[in-house]
Amino acid sequence: MKHTKTLQVRVRDKHAPLLRQMARSVNFVWNYLNELSHRSIRERGVFLSAFDLHPYTKGAGKELGLHSQTLQCVAAEYVTRRKQFRKRRLNWRKSGGARRSLGWVPFNTGAASWKNGQVFHNGNCFKVWDSYGLGQYRFRSGSFSEDARGRWYFNVVVELDTQLLNGQGAVGIDLGLKDVATCSDGQRLENGRFYRGLESKLAIAQRASKKARVRAIHAKIANRRKDALHKFSRSLVERCNTIIVGDVSPQKLVKTKMAKSVLDAGWGQLNLRTLFSPSERYQLHMPPESKGNARRIT
Repeated sequence: MKHTKTLQVRVRDKHAPLLRQMARSVNFVWNYLNELSHRSIRERGVFLSAFDLHPYTKGAGKELGLHSQTLQCVAAEYVTRRKQFRKRRLNWRKSGGARRSLGWVPFNTGAASWKNGQVFHNGNCFKVWDSYGLGQYRFRSGSFSEDARGRWYFNVVVELDTQLLNGQGAVGIDLGLKDVATCSDGQRLENGRFYRGLESKLAIAQRASKKARVRAIHAKIANRRKDALHKFSRSLVERCNTIIVGDVSPQKLVKTKMAKSVLDAGWGQLNLRTLFSPSERYQLHMPPESKGNARRIT
């Protein structure tokens, strides 16, 4: 039995200029499709599908320096987001300025491959920090993406053998602020206060207008939080096959005076990690059904 998983590895910085150029072309295609779709809706009352948009970009990949499948992926993604947000026109993707869009270059299955220890895409080879052994996988769809610090990453969907875990029993989880999570079996995840711990350094960097330092501090906070939540959720799915999370809405609490503490705790990330980690390994996740204490749930 196999399941799919998205792997992410960092691309060497020397490829950043080429990827930024490709990202500008992607933004150009996105904005063109955005205008085309909006005109069709305004003038004819017709919502164009991805299939309808493909002929308008056919053959433009060579002039724009993009793979032909990238154009199709952009059209499909545009239509998906237009339906999701229920808008006639989406925001423009900006290639420059303070509010520029982060780089994004999508591709479909077969458009990227592993060749001579590098990622081969659209006639170019990209060196990456290969921490997964990408040569043993068959690449499916994916993308090149940029983060706020200007670093580029190669994201690709691969097939993995399903690893069955021998977790037994059930556990209930109460979410809180002093302790991010309290389990019915006594295990706790203490609040690392990752944002609060670096808040003073962040304020100093912001007052000094050190933008690169501000982005680095924000990335450090996010990485620390992800690491703690990943270790905790992993330990849960290894020993339990039923996980019940208390009915707490982070979206509602971020509108209160506890907003900063709620966001620093990362409840939403914990729910997602607990949900998707078991599903890959045929464990059972039960949705929030109880508003009582987790110790009473079990």
